[in-house]
Amino acid sequence: QVQLIETGGGSVQTGGSLRLSCTASGGTFSSAGMGWFRQVPGKEREFVATINRSGSITYYGDFVKGRFIISRENAKNMVYLEMAGMKPEDTAVYYCAAATSGPSSRQTMYNYWGQGTQVTVSS
Repeated sequence: QVQLIETGGGSVQTGGSLRLSCTASGGTFSSAGMGWFRQVPGKEREFVATINRSGSITYYGDFVKGRFIISRENAKNMVYLEMAGMKPEDTAVYYCAAATSGPSSRQTMYNYWGQGTQVTVSS
């Protein structure tokens, strides 16, 4: 059973940066594809980014447009989401997720989810 804990959320002004971290425990982290999703109340959860086991392959949601970077450190069981050029529409709860089948933009492919961390971008 993999447990995921997100940290690093908070408030930032438009154009600012934040780095989210996700710590994994209880499973074989290095064999899982990892992803970040986000959700605004009343809306569906949205794909943000995913990364494969080795970190050599990444994929992003269309809205990212080069502003975010996903990375991982298998030795530390950590995955990160570095966000820059942030906009008010990036305000959401951000979730870390693990997929034993590998990286995916589809949330149904993910087996484990964190509790989420709130990100608020003010104008």
